[in-house]
Amino acid sequence: MRIFSFFLVVALFLVCGTTLCAEEVLKSTIDDQASVEVTVYNNNLGLVKDTRNINLPVGVGELRFMDVASSIMPVTVHIKSLNQSNEFFILEQNYEYDLMDQNKLLDKYVGKKIKLIDANKYQDRKDIIEAELLSNNKGQIYRIDNEIYLGHPGYKVLPEIPENLIAKPTLMWLYENSTNSPHNIEVSYLTNNIGWKADYVLVLNQDDSEGGLSGWVTLNNRSGTTYKDAKLKLVAGEVHRAPQAPDEMHYEGMLASASRSKSRFEEKSFFEYHIYDLGRRTTIKDNQTKQISLLEASDIKTEKELLVYGVKTWYTRQYREDNLKQPVNVYIKFKNEKKNNLGMPLPAGIMRLYKEDDEKSLQFIGEDRIEHTPKDEEIRLKIGEAFDVVCERVQTDYKQITTRLHETEWEVTLRNHKEEDVVVGIIELLYGNWKVINNTHQYQKKDAFTIRFDVKVPKDEEVKVKYRIRVGLE
Repeated sequence: MRIFSFFLVVALFLVCGTTLCAEEVLKSTIDDQASVEVTVYNNNLGLVKDTRNINLPVGVGELRFMDVASSIMPVTVHIKSLNQSNEFFILEQNYEYDLMDQNKLLDKYVGKKIKLIDANKYQDRKDIIEAELLSNNKGQIYRIDNEIYLGHPGYKVLPEIPENLIAKPTLMWLYENSTNSPHNIEVSYLTNNIGWKADYVLVLNQDDSEGGLSGWVTLNNRSGTTYKDAKLKLVAGEVHRAPQAPDEMHYEGMLASASRSKSRFEEKSFFEYHIYDLGRRTTIKDNQTKQISLLEASDIKTEKELLVYGVKTWYTRQYREDNLKQPVNVYIKFKNEKKNNLGMPLPAGIMRLYKEDDEKSLQFIGEDRIEHTPKDEEIRLKIGEAFDVVCERVQTDYKQITTRLHETEWEVTLRNHKEEDVVVGIIELLYGNWKVINNTHQYQKKDAFTIRFDVKVPKDEEVKVKYRIRVGLE
């Protein structure tokens, strides 16, 4: 049977040319679509599953599967009949992306006759001229009444669209079908130029101890087609893609009233990633940016930090600048855990923070990007720099004991001009073999090369932190 089918295909090609006879070419459009599912990834990639009900004649024929994404990756196409898989086979697949435009249409009519309509608006008349198009290379050349014209005014009128020129990207299949019953055909493929990202809004209370969080998914579809009433899934995580060879590149209300988080998507663990299922159907139009609610949560415990960072190279050289001013960085942190009314894996995105002023009007106070954050992990956001808390640093002593042993003393002055007391963390980054010789305030050793002073600074007061460090270079 398979050998017979092969010779039948060869015979049809000899009779009809490189494609089958026009009367045997069938077309499937979006009107045949029974359902469509779109899975969108972070890295500008989408997986489309397009299911259509199609009636096919028995035997070998050609099917044009239209209304696919223009950014489709043809090598990823997979076709199967869901209801009669043993009765339907694909013998050959072509991806037609030679889309029509004015020059391509004229190219198809080189050596043929077309009409030229020359409208004279001053004499209120139209001249219709029959011309043979001799060339469409860098301008048109015509034969009219046995004379050669290099260009000609007027509109060009063609009798029809050539059969081998299409208006939209199309998959073309040479198939073999052995049943008269309709097929429920599922076509899946990967497409570029569709992606999504997460955006968050965190609204802090007056003392920055709690906040309400809302999350939004922003979906951007530039894949070249519309997905009507699609089942939508999002995958969060870094999916590896093989690099392409050069000759392959051308394919191609903010606070919730509930006291716990509410997700608009159903989240599940999937392989080494997380998948978010919208749970309802939505239409994703071509060249559309769509926003969908991801989550809402309230009463999230938050904490504000004021931090000053040192530089590790300061401890092995003289620093002659007096009263070096350093920024006092402002951070907001919270735990993504169930007891904090969260606990949902959060996709990477930008989190923007707001707070009410004295007139109960929300004001923007800063933003930061978060990475993919599993449940029970901490989120830490840099918001800006403190205006009313000042930090100055001066090197009060330096000694080079040997070529590889240095000793240096520092005085860090903190001034608080706010209406309340604050705690400022001074984080010193060290290297080599180091030792704190003496210090005025207690510190914590955070790791092998980091110490931290947490210093309480009363309102309208000044505190000086002094310490001496010996550093030996390896």
